[in-house]
Amino acid sequence: MPKAKGKTRRQKFGYNVNRKRLNRNARRKAAPRIECSHIRHAWDHTKSVRQNLAEMGLAMDPNKAVPLRVWAAKALSHFLVSFPPDLEAEASLPEKKGNTLSRDLIDYVHYMVENHGEDYKAMARDEKNYYQDTPKQIRNKINVYKRFYPTEWQVFVASLQNKKMEVD
Repeated sequence: MPKAKGKTRRQKFGYNVNRKRLNRNARRKAAPRIECSHIRHAWDHTKSVRQNLAEMGLAMDPNKAVPLRVWAAKALSHFLVSFPPDLEAEASLPEKKGNTLSRDLIDYVHYMVENHGEDYKAMARDEKNYYQDTPKQIRNKINVYKRFYPTEWQVFVASLQNKKMEVD
């Protein structure tokens, strides 16, 4: 059962509260407790983290503490590994294109070319031209299909020519 809503008390500003001391105490409570007693006693809250660590002889950024050339020469010497030749061959192959055309666009291009051939104005007037593409837009869509799938385009055109020969 829900709680009954009572009257809420209006927020009033506390003039007698020392906000500076409250914030300082809240910061101290929120700070983590340092387990190592040497670091805890050597820590100076008025200094930055970088200054405190530098005074203790510790490094805030290990990349600046040890020169990169010395570190890289030692570290990389035992990381060099020879890979099997089949992995190297596979890695050297060019990446396959992840982009493809939508099935709707492919079907649209096939339909238009089957029914109208190269007559882009007739394609623009066709009832299947749902998006009311202009002749230039239709030509560009067909050219995009030709670029993406050149071998399929050749097979498609060859099949169209075979159909025309059978009809004649």
